[in-house]
Amino acid sequence: MSNMADLRAKYDEAGQSHVFTYWDELSDSQKSDFERQLRAIDPVRLNATLKQALEADQAAREARDVKIEPPPSSSLVSTVNKEGEAEKYRQMGLRAIAKGQVGVLLMAGGQGTRLGSSAPKGCFNIQLPSGKSLFQLQAERIQQLQVLGTRFSGEDKVVIPWYIMTSGPTREPTETFFREHNFFGLDPSNVIFFEQGTLPCISNDGKILLDDKGKIATAPDGNGGLYAALRAPTGPGQPSVLEDLQKRDIKYLHAYGVDNCLVKVGDPVFIGVCLEKNVAAGVKVVKKTDPAESVGVVACKDGKFSVVEYSEIPQDLSEARDEDGELKMRAANIANHFYTTDFLVNQVPTFEEKMAYHIARKKIPCVDLTTGQRVKPESPNGIKMELFIFDVFPFCTDLAIHEVERKEEFSPLKNASGTSSDNPETSRRDLLAQHRRWLEKAGATVAPNADVELSPRVTYSGEGLSNVQGHSFTKTENIESL
Repeated sequence: MSNMADLRAKYDEAGQSHVFTYWDELSDSQKSDFERQLRAIDPVRLNATLKQALEADQAAREARDVKIEPPPSSSLVSTVNKEGEAEKYRQMGLRAIAKGQVGVLLMAGGQGTRLGSSAPKGCFNIQLPSGKSLFQLQAERIQQLQVLGTRFSGEDKVVIPWYIMTSGPTREPTETFFREHNFFGLDPSNVIFFEQGTLPCISNDGKILLDDKGKIATAPDGNGGLYAALRAPTGPGQPSVLEDLQKRDIKYLHAYGVDNCLVKVGDPVFIGVCLEKNVAAGVKVVKKTDPAESVGVVACKDGKFSVVEYSEIPQDLSEARDEDGELKMRAANIANHFYTTDFLVNQVPTFEEKMAYHIARKKIPCVDLTTGQRVKPESPNGIKMELFIFDVFPFCTDLAIHEVERKEEFSPLKNASGTSSDNPETSRRDLLAQHRRWLEKAGATVAPNADVELSPRVTYSGEGLSNVQGHSFTKTENIESL
C-alpha cells in the first residue's frame, strides 16, 4: 500500500492525480496493468517535456528574421552521374562492410492504414512479378551485400546485423511475418527487433488523457524516439541495441525508412562518403527540381544544420538558383541516415534533453472525466508529442550530405492504389524501370511490354550482370539467378 501511496503522491505533485479517478472501479488485474503503465511514466518530467515543447512551438510561430540558407558546399557530396567517384566511395564502404563494421537499422513502426492494410507497412506487396514484400526485398539486399563484402575480404563470411524498430501495434505482427517467412534466409540471431517508445497524450489544458478508466492514452514518440529506444532492452533480459552494436564491434550504422522500395540498404557508397568526410552523422538526399514540391530540405537555420519544411522557406529563396541553374535549396530529405556508434553512445545523450518535442493538436478519443464515458471528439482536444530523427542535426558540428539520383534511390510508398502519386503502382513502376536500365546497360534488350524483375540475390545495384549481354527479354518475369 505504501508503494501505491508513493505513486499517487508523485502524480499529485505533478498535478496529474486525476488519472486515479476510476481506480476503485478496476479489477485487480486491471489495477496491476494500470499501475505498471503509471510507474513507467515520470509525470514531473512529462510536464517539463510538454512545457519545453509548447515553448518551442510558440517560439517557432513567433520567429522573425530566422536566417535560412543552403548548407555549406563543403558538406555536400554528389555522386549523381559520377561513376568514378561513386566507385571510390563504394570501395571505402565495402572495406568497412568486409571488416564487419557496418549494421543497418530499419524504421518500421508504421502500419499500412493509408494503403488499405492493417498489417505493418513492410509486409506490403507492391505487385512485382515475384510478389515480394518490402521486407523481403530489403532482407535480400542485405544478403547480397554480405556476399559482396565477403568477396571483398576474401576471408570470413561477412555479417550485417539488421535492427528493426517496430511500434507497439506492429511488433508482434512483424516478428510473426519474419518467422513465417524463415527470416527470408537471414540468420535470426542477426535480426534484432526492438520497439519505439510512446508518450502520454495530453489535453489542451495539460492533463494526461485516459484511453479508458484504467489505461492512459498514448501515441508513438516519432521516429526521433529512435535515440531513446536504442538504449532500452530489446526484450526481457535482452541487451539494448547500443549494447549489441558495441558487443559486435559495429562502428557504423545506416538507418532508413521501410516505405522506399529503391532503398540501398547498407549502401557502401553512402558509408564511404561519410567515412571520407570523417563525420559522426550523415544524410542522403535527392535533388529537388521544382520549387513548389512540398518536401523538407536539408539546410542551415540560424547557422545550424536542420531540415526546413517547404512552408518555412521564403519564396525568393525557394526559387533561387545557383550558377549551374540548380535550386539552391535542393537537398530533399528522404529519411536515410548514417551514424557512428560512438555518436549514438557518447554524443547523443549529452544534448538529447535539449531536443524539443514537436506538438500536434489532434482529435484524441478519451474518457470524459465528468461522465466516465469514452468519447470521440469532433475537434482537436489534445496534444501528441514527437521527435523527428533529424532533430539531432542542429547539434552536429558537421554533417555529410550525400546527393543521389532520385530515380535510382527514392520511390516512397505513402498512398493507396489509384491515388495520384507515391502509391503501389509508382513503386512497382520505378523498381522495374531501374531493373530495365541495369539490363540494358549490361547489353541486354528488353521488350517494351516486358517487366523484368531482378532479385537482389542476383544484383545489389546493377553489378554482376555480364551474363545477360546479348540476351533478349521478351516477357514479364522474375529472375532469381543467372
